[in-house]
Amino acid sequence: QVQLVESGGGLVQAGGSLRLSCAASGRTFSTYTMGWFRQAPGKEREFVAAITWNGGSTYYADSVKGRFSISRDYAKNTVYLQMNSLRPQDTAVYYCAADKVARNMVVLTTADYWGQGTQVTVSS
Repeated sequence: QVQLVESGGGLVQAGGSLRLSCAASGRTFSTYTMGWFRQAPGKEREFVAAITWNGGSTYYADSVKGRFSISRDYAKNTVYLQMNSLRPQDTAVYYCAADKVARNMVVLTTADYWGQGTQVTVSS
């Protein structure tokens, strides 16, 4: 069982930055691919970014490439999403997720474990 708790959301102006954090419980953090998804009102959940269990590979949605960066800290059992050059269309609830298989997140847009979500609002 993995429990995920997100933080760091908020209101920011277009062009600004935010860093989301996701603290994971348990001693198996290092064995999971960690990722971020988002869901805007009236839209389906979409994949944003993922980082493999060893940090060796990262994946990004085309819409965030070059603006967002995912990283993980094994000592703190935490994964981060640094979001720069934010746009109003980035407004959504952002969810942290964990899965043993990166493909599940990147291709199938699913995961074994989910956080409760944190709201990100970008004003124009």
